[in-house]
Amino acid sequence: MKNRGRLIAFFLIVILIGVTVGTQTKGIVKDINLGLDLQGGFEILYEVEPVDEGQEVTRTLLEGTVRTLNDRVNRLGISESVIDIEGEDRIRVQLAGVKDQQQARDMLQTSARLSFRDVNDKKLLDGSDVKEGSAKQDFHPDTNQPIVTLKLKDASKFADVTTKIKNMGAPDNLLVIWMDYEKGDSFEAEVKKEDHKYVSAPSVKETLNTTDVMIEGNFTIDEAKYLADIINSGSLPANMEELYSTSVGAQFGEQALNKTVFAGIVGIGLIFLFMIFVYRFQGLIASINLVLYIFLILLVFKLMNGVLTLPGIAALILGVGMAVDANVITFERIKEEIRSGKSLLSSFKAGTKNSLTTILDANITTILAAGILFIFGTSSVKGFATMLIVSILVSFLTAVYGTRLLLQLWIRMPFLKKRPGWFGVKKEEIRNIAEKEEKEATFMNRKINVVQHRKKFFTASLTMVVIGILSLAIFQLNPGIDFTAGSRVEIMGETSLQVEKVEKEFETLDIEAKSIVLSGDEKEIAVARFDTVLSDTKIKEVKQHFMDKHDIEPNVSVVSPIVGEELVKNALYAIGIATIGMIIYVTIRFEIYFAITAIIALLHDALFILVFFSITRLEFDITIVAAILTIVGYSINDTIVTFDRIRENLRKEGRVRSAKELARIINNSLLQTFTRSINTSVTTLLAVLSFLILGAPSIAPFALALSIGLVMGTYSSLFLASQLWLLWRGKNIKEKPVDFTKKKRVEGPQV
Repeated sequence: MKNRGRLIAFFLIVILIGVTVGTQTKGIVKDINLGLDLQGGFEILYEVEPVDEGQEVTRTLLEGTVRTLNDRVNRLGISESVIDIEGEDRIRVQLAGVKDQQQARDMLQTSARLSFRDVNDKKLLDGSDVKEGSAKQDFHPDTNQPIVTLKLKDASKFADVTTKIKNMGAPDNLLVIWMDYEKGDSFEAEVKKEDHKYVSAPSVKETLNTTDVMIEGNFTIDEAKYLADIINSGSLPANMEELYSTSVGAQFGEQALNKTVFAGIVGIGLIFLFMIFVYRFQGLIASINLVLYIFLILLVFKLMNGVLTLPGIAALILGVGMAVDANVITFERIKEEIRSGKSLLSSFKAGTKNSLTTILDANITTILAAGILFIFGTSSVKGFATMLIVSILVSFLTAVYGTRLLLQLWIRMPFLKKRPGWFGVKKEEIRNIAEKEEKEATFMNRKINVVQHRKKFFTASLTMVVIGILSLAIFQLNPGIDFTAGSRVEIMGETSLQVEKVEKEFETLDIEAKSIVLSGDEKEIAVARFDTVLSDTKIKEVKQHFMDKHDIEPNVSVVSPIVGEELVKNALYAIGIATIGMIIYVTIRFEIYFAITAIIALLHDALFILVFFSITRLEFDITIVAAILTIVGYSINDTIVTFDRIRENLRKEGRVRSAKELARIINNSLLQTFTRSINTSVTTLLAVLSFLILGAPSIAPFALALSIGLVMGTYSSLFLASQLWLLWRGKNIKEKPVDFTKKKRVEGPQV
């Protein structure tokens, strides 16, 4: 009766999960805010500067500037905007889904300091004389042309101004209306230009004792409305200099979203198939929980009002791999217990108990790396880090507690007791409980002595490190504009582009690209790099040229030297702090010997990624730094799992008297974790390779760096970190036996 109740509970839970996911996912996905790279838009980092010498950039001034910018954005009707203060003098603006990016940029950038001057440029009135919110688009009563009307606060003051202008006599009786008049501007110079800087210059033939003012010009209705909105939003209390900007066309965003979602579905599907094939019944249980995991991730992200970016989706899929890791660790421990001759229930209890500490240590070290990413990363990297942290926390709940709950409902079923194959264990592999001696650990039923080949691994790693250092010294990296400053323009073509054709397009614009590279599945995207920072005017010209001639809105990114230097500094800080944090944590949880060898291994993995990008000359940008830090977390995760098994076996052994005895324990530990390490790496690689092969071109370098890092992380955790620890710790044992049990205090910095 109890068993029937458990089965009913299992199927009710599965049905509940299915119904909830099936009915709620679409609505949740629809409400999640998409980043610039998934729907188009732009991001700008401004440095706030004083208007005059006596002004200071204070928090109050920054908050006032943000309020004005928010008001302008609201007038544009943009709902998905993020405007944040960064540091002591910077403001970052992100606007996604903007239809007219240039109009939005112009509206943000203009100081909107309205002034009324005479032909000699003497200021007579300014924005403070205008009633707040009074400007509106209207039509001229005589010509029916679009105009802007506004109301002044003091009619008598306007009467005095118009009297002075009237008395200047023709042709100087002009009231020149300026927007953003700057020192050095002059009416005399601007009036000779076809596209003059001032807004309008009506003649004044009589004194006007009124508060009503008309601003005339060759306006369209939209231009007049835009000017009215600018005036109503008020002038910025400070000047803003653009340090960094990136814009993504809607075409790019739509393509990136479609390709990335497809790649994610394929990757997750492959993981499900792999888990069911390798772990049979347990794999099916894990797949059910993975569906719940993805649903909960999206739900939490929506409740956090997060912005989903391309790297964020990559973090979600990477989180799937790490959720699988927790299941793999548990499943492998259960299989080991079944092979040792224990009952299915005892194997389940022992396996879940022994795997919990390992999973906890592995997840904490990865969260540490993700936290450092969040603190020091830029906006897109912060999005990746946020999603990774959420993924790890949710995966811990679903993989540890969700999977165990569903398994627990089945584990007491009588028909499972004689079916170890459902758990991936053959009957001939199970040891007779009457046997006193346990079988030596094997990999694929073969006894392998990994430890005896450690000199070969050391030689291989040392060779790679030497070659890598030489490569970095000779070829160096090919840094993107994130680090070197400059400009980057991406152009999408319906058919294959030619470099020469794109070069000619830029020649007509009087700019020369340092390099032009074709990318994408069919070479349909041309990426042009410029050493110089393109001005806002030139960016506008480039966009307009390609829109008019090819109906293509290019992506444009601009980074100033200041931002490039800061990114390098922050990247070094991030790696340094992450390393220190991991040393402290691993020392507390294990010992200093484990900590230092783990750090050597992960630095080895990070170096190999740098070397790969140095040799291939692929562009190295801030997303690759994010990939390296992710691999740092993943590498330490993998190494911690191996070390945890070594520690467990050492405690079982108790007192170790010789290096040979220690080597035997290490070898057994490696063989016991071999399958887990390989299976985890394969599942995560399935997800990452899906992005590399099927995802958007913009995320390909990121996925490539992760792929290389995953392979190297698996290699270093199995063949390098543990062997280094053995070399170091073995020397101490030669001098004096070491007791590794928890109860006794041992020699050295053992915790």
